[in-house]
Amino acid sequence: MSNLDAVAGYLPKERQITDQDRRRALFGSAVGSTIEWYDYFLYGTMSSIVFAKLFFPTTDALTSQLLALASFALAFLVRPLGGIIFSHIGDRIGRKKTLAVTLSMMGLSTVFMGLLPTYDQIGVWAPVLLTVLRLMQGLALGGEWGGGVLLAVEYSPREKRGLYGAVPQTGAVLGLALGNIITSALASSMPQEAFLAYGWRIPFVASIVLVVLGMWLRNRVDETPSFKKILATHAAAKVPLAQTLRYHWREVLIAVGAKVIETSTFFLYATFSVAYMIGLGYPQAQVLNIVLVCALLAFPVMLFFGRLSDRIGRRKVFMVGTVAFIVWVMPYFWLLNQHSVAGAILAIGVGFTLIWSSYGAMIGTLLAEAFPAAVRYTGMSLGYQIGAALVGGPMPLIATALVAHYGGSYVPVGVFLIGCGVVSLIAVGLTRDRSGQELDD
Repeated sequence: MSNLDAVAGYLPKERQITDQDRRRALFGSAVGSTIEWYDYFLYGTMSSIVFAKLFFPTTDALTSQLLALASFALAFLVRPLGGIIFSHIGDRIGRKKTLAVTLSMMGLSTVFMGLLPTYDQIGVWAPVLLTVLRLMQGLALGGEWGGGVLLAVEYSPREKRGLYGAVPQTGAVLGLALGNIITSALASSMPQEAFLAYGWRIPFVASIVLVVLGMWLRNRVDETPSFKKILATHAAAKVPLAQTLRYHWREVLIAVGAKVIETSTFFLYATFSVAYMIGLGYPQAQVLNIVLVCALLAFPVMLFFGRLSDRIGRRKVFMVGTVAFIVWVMPYFWLLNQHSVAGAILAIGVGFTLIWSSYGAMIGTLLAEAFPAAVRYTGMSLGYQIGAALVGGPMPLIATALVAHYGGSYVPVGVFLIGCGVVSLIAVGLTRDRSGQELDD
């Protein structure tokens, strides 16, 4: 078969892909992403309520908390490296094979965390080993995110690409919710001493069941149409990273800027606010339940915004959501400081469920549309993971340090987050909205 014949076999791709193929890819993307994020965020939840005591004990509670949050942030530093390594494989060998490796790596790291001895048992080796496993999680997620998004986006029909791209993004809120459900159930069903002794380990070890399920589901999905076309035309980049940095550096910088608001605000709600509210006197189980409910409610809201972007454009939805956050951030902290459960629900419900969902649903599709198929995995992963490393991971640490330095005031944290919003507004304003256009020209 000639190259021209091979190309003709994939065009138009809508006639070659069945609805069953699309549903299978979408389901595999959603479930796999949920499992990966569950493993990844479980560490964040435990770093707020367990790891400071068991793995980073000091004579000062704040110092222990900062050390635990620092270990949480370290994984973000290696996420760009994971993005480079696994996206090279994804752009050269295939999306499907790469996702199998990242899911296995993430799952095993999480299971071993649940088996680790504590500081009281093996001393300084406990935080060292915990941090090493956390770094492995970072490497795995660095490669997983881009592949999970592309599994959905590259199978999507043109007119529903925003909706399809929002589905793997819901894995973040579903993974967070799943971790909080299990953690909250365990924390409320056993004495605190029992939870600290062994209860916290259960969600980590149980991850192996989810990983096996995710591997089975993704194994049933064929390679994406975009990558098949690359193989058919022999158009794969020899060194995707080099080609990306040479010809698409501007898009990478824009991707970094767009990621700033999405990642900083997600970890505001998912990690920092948990520790902050507990410090204000809210009961731990109550805080986890509020975040849990708001995360679950974000699922349909994200799908709504994904579909809306197919009608009015990705850039418009993203920028309106960012402006809304800039307006809401100071009222958000003010409501939390009223020590009112209703106020906290309103604050997190508006901020997380509604506002974050608008641009959280957009980020995957927006970045996928910015790069050609041959370097799409590399380009979007590089921009996304660098943005996460610069702001997302350090955000809880930065916010905690700012609150401590300024005598408990939340205003400096709000100013920092407003700055993140301005950066993303500028970046997304420079993008070319490709809603409704063919993904692979």
